Amino acid sequence: MKNIEDINKASIKKILAKKKIPEFFAGDTVKIGVRIAEGKRERTQYFEGVCIAKKNRDLNSSFTVRKISFGEGVERTFALYSPIIGSIKVIRTGKVKRAKLYYLRDRKGKSARITEKIKKRIGIDISEQPNETEIAKETVSIENQQLTEQKKQEPKKEAESKVEVKKEETAPKTDLKKNKLKTAKK
Repeated sequence: MKNIEDINKASIKKILAKKKIPEFFAGDTVKIGVRIAEGKRERTQYFEGVCIAKKNRDLNSSFTVRKISFGEGVERTFALYSPIIGSIKVIRTGKVKRAKLYYLRDRKGKSARITEKIKKRIGIDISEQPNETEIAKETVSIENQQLTEQKKQEPKKEAESKVEVKKEETAPKTDLKKNKLKTAKK
């Protein structure tokens, strides 16, 4: 005979196979797509706010989201594996030191803000490291590109130097003509 825990784990696996639930914690700003049935039609309404509490109890897991709507605080508790939840999207992660942020209920305005946690990525991901042959091919292709660019620039430099020489040759002649005209007028 199966335990209740085994049944719950099996049902969680079934739910996770159908939809993806991201990892989020208290302090994160989340956007939850809630399915609402109106007669025969069904639509999705989004509820965006700060997650102030999260309970991890297998199939009975739940989380509470708080938002300010028209100057009034609104809290809503969702069952994590409920069919009512269409989607969960983490908009920004918050930097907090507590698991339950009930103190936000008493705060308003700027004092109710939560600083954003900035994730730094350092180093190269090992799973995506290129092979030595790929690196060699890339360096050869880069060297070939540099050589072709140098060849394209060499004729331009030669043409520019010829133009400069022609300008130098023509400049003294005009000066001589001007000097001759000035001396002739005197």
